[in-house]
Amino acid sequence: MSFEQMGLRSSLLANLAKAGITDPTPIQKDAIPHAMAGRDVMGLAQTGTGKTAAFGLPIADALLRIGTPAEPKTVRGLILAPTRELAGQIRDNLATYLKGTHLRIGLVVGGAGITGQINRLQRGTDLLIATPGRLIDLLDRRAVRLDQTQYLVLDEADQMLDLGFIHALRRIAKLLPKERQTLLFSATMPKQMAELSTAYLTDPVRVEVSPPGKPADKIEQSVHFVEQSEKARLLSGLLDGHRSELALVFTRTKHGANRLCKALESQGFAAAAIHGNKSQGQRTRALQAFRDEELKILVATDVAARGLDIPQVRHVYNFDLPNVPDNYVHRIGRTARAGREGSAVAFCAPQEHGELLAIEKVMGRRIPVAGGTPPKGAPAPEGKAKAKPSGQQRSRRRNRGRRPAKRLAA
Repeated sequence: MSFEQMGLRSSLLANLAKAGITDPTPIQKDAIPHAMAGRDVMGLAQTGTGKTAAFGLPIADALLRIGTPAEPKTVRGLILAPTRELAGQIRDNLATYLKGTHLRIGLVVGGAGITGQINRLQRGTDLLIATPGRLIDLLDRRAVRLDQTQYLVLDEADQMLDLGFIHALRRIAKLLPKERQTLLFSATMPKQMAELSTAYLTDPVRVEVSPPGKPADKIEQSVHFVEQSEKARLLSGLLDGHRSELALVFTRTKHGANRLCKALESQGFAAAAIHGNKSQGQRTRALQAFRDEELKILVATDVAARGLDIPQVRHVYNFDLPNVPDNYVHRIGRTARAGREGSAVAFCAPQEHGELLAIEKVMGRRIPVAGGTPPKGAPAPEGKAKAKPSGQQRSRRRNRGRRPAKRLAA
């Protein structure tokens, strides 16, 4: 099914064509027709599969059919996202689809001045993209109303749960009209998702593409077994081999990201760090410099694991393995985008071997070993063959369990 066959308005089709978006992705083919028919949709798909258009296009089409402007402080369509980066990415994509139309798009995220956001919401908003925490702040200040919200999207709902937004989502749900259309998209289905779907969705259609745990086929994965104290030296050596290419390095903590970034800068690498303690301005400037290739290395926590769409990223390094195994798949999904190839290298310290096994279980495959030796007692890793038993050992195995032959009397 093409975008034309889905019945989208001509202005949306024209903007898609100008952006070079001609063929719907699998999630778009499955989700858009149901959404256009007014059904609630639960979509399961990894990042990078075209989810923004899957929910953005049908809602934009519906909003374009409304002839009157939104009332002051009201929101007609609300899209909730877990991070500022993902919210900004959604806003940019929707701006492309809606270029030249009368719809007013708003963005409210933490780390940015709240006064300007309050002033812009005063005029009324057709489509608002928000992070839950900042939206709650604005609701408490009576700067925005949700009683006229007809369309709702929860994007990367599993990450919102991981980040502890469940209480904020419960508060927001109570302020929304019962008569609305809701689209929920998630990469995984944690147990709390059942509660979330019950609170938000009514008789949803479930669509699923790119099974959870399946990374892009063009990502070349490998793991190095290395002591924690030796990780920085190993990373520096690997980065030195491709200084002209973009690399994204993931750490587990904000402090670790800052410390690693300073170490790389001291060695002459053009690097920056982004994490939750950085202001929105700092994060935006760092991302733009990385996108423009003024910086070659971006050190980040999991705030950049989803919603970061920079096709030039050639390498992803898991300097620290994530505590949540699904986040590994999201992290390495920042490379091999737009049909390109990519490399994903993981560093595994002895104390992280449990995390590595959990990641491999989620993916259903072993990660090839590029260097180092796994801890004693660990399963033989892919890429390192088990030593063949000697003839004497084979003989012992064959005879194991047999009763020894009685010795004949001399």
